Amino acid sequence: MCGGMKVPPLLLPGSRVALVAPAGPLRDEGDLQLACDNARAMGWEPVVGDHVLERSGYLAGSDENRLADLNRFAADRSIDGVWCIRGGYGAMRILDRVDYSSWFRRPKALIGYSDITALHCGLNTRADLVSYHGPTARGHLTEFSRASLRAAVVDGSESCGAAPNAITLCSGRTRGRLIGGNLALLTALCGTRYTPSYAGAILVIEDVNESLYRIDRMLTQLRLSGALHLVAGIVFGQFTEIPVETGNDAPEGRTLIDLLREFAQRHTVPCLANIPFGHIADQWTVPFGSIAELDADSKTLSVRR
Repeated sequence: MCGGMKVPPLLLPGSRVALVAPAGPLRDEGDLQLACDNARAMGWEPVVGDHVLERSGYLAGSDENRLADLNRFAADRSIDGVWCIRGGYGAMRILDRVDYSSWFRRPKALIGYSDITALHCGLNTRADLVSYHGPTARGHLTEFSRASLRAAVVDGSESCGAAPNAITLCSGRTRGRLIGGNLALLTALCGTRYTPSYAGAILVIEDVNESLYRIDRMLTQLRLSGALHLVAGIVFGQFTEIPVETGNDAPEGRTLIDLLREFAQRHTVPCLANIPFGHIADQWTVPFGSIAELDADSKTLSVRR
């Protein structure tokens, strides 16, 4: 248990890890082969979902088939963990039909990021289960990302720690439960029963391919919802591939750090920016639901197990 939340068993050598595509479609069989190779490189036996190579427009097959793979593996006692092959969009569409009771009765690790934020929120809120915001299975894992993933789900050791390139936006030290993920998904879930509890939490967020004004709008939505008034700390990851805007939408000298500092100082809680978290090659695996300590002055985020 981790402060009332269940921690999945570690994924030891020989663990059977299911590969699923609960959101967007794979590019081709090469994605699946890479996912299998990554699982084997971690020492695990990959078990491939029946529907992972299906496609329905921007979805990896129908809602029913994506859900069938996920629920099958949640209930299968021989499966030790579930690794999402990619993100994209679509996990939110199946949240209301996920078999949370199986995840609650038989805790197992869920790994993924980006759109998989929806599943992290679902498991955290509906199954009281710690889950892992980490690389997707089809990713080209760097030594940094592999080491953090191994620390989190194989060794049960510190998967975060010091972020020397981080920027302190608001000084201080705090402790709280880790929540967060993709900013767009978190704002989309506002007002639903899958919204994580922001009270006393350390919020860790990132996004990709969002204009500065859109990031502003989503953070403003969290502020107006009351979420940002409740958190104990904020940690901004990477906001990558920000489009260059022209005309009325051009930022004209206003930078991402300007925007993030404005929100940090408005809420006066310890806050870091620019940690290794998000749509980047070198990323931490962050165990959502675990208790952590944030020291904005020493630029550290330390998981307490």
